[in-house]
Amino acid sequence: MAGAGVALPQDTIAAATNPAGMVHLVERFDGGLAIFSPRRDYESSASQANGTEGAFTLGPDDIRSDRNYFPVPHVGYNYPLDSQSSLGITLYANGGMNTVWNEGSSTFDPDGPGPNPTEAFPGTYGAGVSGVDLAQLFLAITYSRKVNEQVSVGISPVLAVQAFRVKGLSSFAPYTEDSSRSDGEMPPNDLTDNGRDFSFGYGARAGILWNPTSYLSIGAAYQSRIFMTEFDDYDNLLAEEGDFDIPPSMTAGFALKHTSGLTFVFDFQKIWYSKVDSVANPIANIFDCPAVGAGGTDHESCLGGSNGAGFGWDDMEVYRFGVQYPITSDWELRAGASFAEHPIDRSEVLFNILAPAVVENHYTLGLTKKLSGDREVNMAVMYSPTEKQEGPNPFDPTQTIEIEIYQYDLEISFSKRF
Repeated sequence: MAGAGVALPQDTIAAATNPAGMVHLVERFDGGLAIFSPRRDYESSASQANGTEGAFTLGPDDIRSDRNYFPVPHVGYNYPLDSQSSLGITLYANGGMNTVWNEGSSTFDPDGPGPNPTEAFPGTYGAGVSGVDLAQLFLAITYSRKVNEQVSVGISPVLAVQAFRVKGLSSFAPYTEDSSRSDGEMPPNDLTDNGRDFSFGYGARAGILWNPTSYLSIGAAYQSRIFMTEFDDYDNLLAEEGDFDIPPSMTAGFALKHTSGLTFVFDFQKIWYSKVDSVANPIANIFDCPAVGAGGTDHESCLGGSNGAGFGWDDMEVYRFGVQYPITSDWELRAGASFAEHPIDRSEVLFNILAPAVVENHYTLGLTKKLSGDREVNMAVMYSPTEKQEGPNPFDPTQTIEIEIYQYDLEISFSKRF
């Protein structure tokens, strides 16, 4: 149902949306796997500057990213402590924030503006194969309790681990905070091509579910910022010396249930990317770095500094709609759609070649088949149509860069009630 369901708990993955719903479930186990397939490409136009006078020019290229399939697992278990409370554990993941750009080229003067000629270097950013790999895994331990016959509440301490690596950014080495303060000495390479680094952290999610009538449910949940340890191997890339916390978010919505079994759900979600500097800081900050040569004097605006350039993501609002209907006693049909405005401004396209998350709308369809022994199998598909964002290359304003993405997803899961 396109992720909607803050007011309609149906399985143990509800803890990832609204922990208050877990007390309404029987003892059950759920496990599943999604195969997520994002298709990404970028196109860079011809340039009038073409690397001269300090310009950093991409291509021109029209390239599609390699690596298009990502497994995304989930598993959960709920145990009723008594008729009024339950304890659950849910493990779920985020994946697919990956790109591999095997082709492309960049033209620039590695010695800076001057009499020396420009050179063309292989790779999107002129440093060979480039790309990013980000995966996240969350463990939520949920306590949920009925306050009365209409209201339940829940809380989930959340533990998280992130795996991150970046390739092909060594052309930006002079613009890191360490380089700008090094007085000509070569600083440690904590910018790029350092393999997979891990960070660990914690946060919490709390929720409430109100059932004023038998046909209406209203739910809301808030996830705190998840505070992560720093990526030490990339502290010259990510702002605040490798900080990459997971932003806070809130979700609220309702479910309308008809006696026929037809159910309609709606969720609204807000994600505060602006709370995490490495995600939200605009690329324009890099021009305040003294090493860039644009008159800047702030070392903290160099890559890795507290004001260091990031991906420039804005806060995001998502509207989700879902419907489900029992076709027969053994089959249930679901469908959904979600709508949003992507968080990437046209001024931020250069770095977001690494993560062109300009998706906006998703459409989903799913089925549940009830089996003997209180078991069921769930199947779902998702399609997100093509979205693009076009903007100027900040290091060569005569050039335009366009990033593009569309997505597919296929999921299968298994449930067992005890």
